Amino acid sequence: MSAAAVHSAIEPAETPLTPDSWGKLGMWIFLAGDAVGFGTLLAGYGAMRATSADWPIPFDVLGINLTAAMTFLLICSSVTMVKALEWLGKGDRAKCRMFLFLTALGGAIFVSLQAWEWSHLIHAGLRFSGNPWGASLFGTSFFIVTGFHGLHVTGGVIYLLAIIRYVANRPQAAASYNAVEITGLYWHFVDLVWIMVFTFMYLL
Repeated sequence: MSAAAVHSAIEPAETPLTPDSWGKLGMWIFLAGDAVGFGTLLAGYGAMRATSADWPIPFDVLGINLTAAMTFLLICSSVTMVKALEWLGKGDRAKCRMFLFLTALGGAIFVSLQAWEWSHLIHAGLRFSGNPWGASLFGTSFFIVTGFHGLHVTGGVIYLLAIIRYVANRPQAAASYNAVEITGLYWHFVDLVWIMVFTFMYLL
């Protein structure tokens, strides 16, 4: 056997990009750009806090009981997202749709609780351009960062509801597996970002 033949035998064949892999690549590129956006916002928040002499202590102003519950809820929604993909892999579209719905429900409850938190803080005096506890940029950064994340969760809920319909209309579970997997990438990213937001803006 020639050297070229041996090389050909052991060289793995190149796998061309498929529509499924293009979809995942597109989502990863989107998430990478989004990560830069969130990273910039959190870095700006850190810079403002570090250079402010009267920055409020977030733990005292915001409290964490409600937000900790919201965080736990969002983590649980990541678990249901994993279960949805797991059941779809087993060919059970009905259970997949159920867990996708539970994931969307968790996201909807999260956004509702965030709206309640906003209304409570606004009633207490927190504003986009000021607050009664110190630096005016505290309110600006809080509403921008949490609002930006809230928009992502809202978009994710709509995305999940669309995927539920997509799965229901596909005759074969395998035909929608890639779409659910891509949805999971987005949802896990949103959850991970919230853990960072919660840590930086509520705990530290």
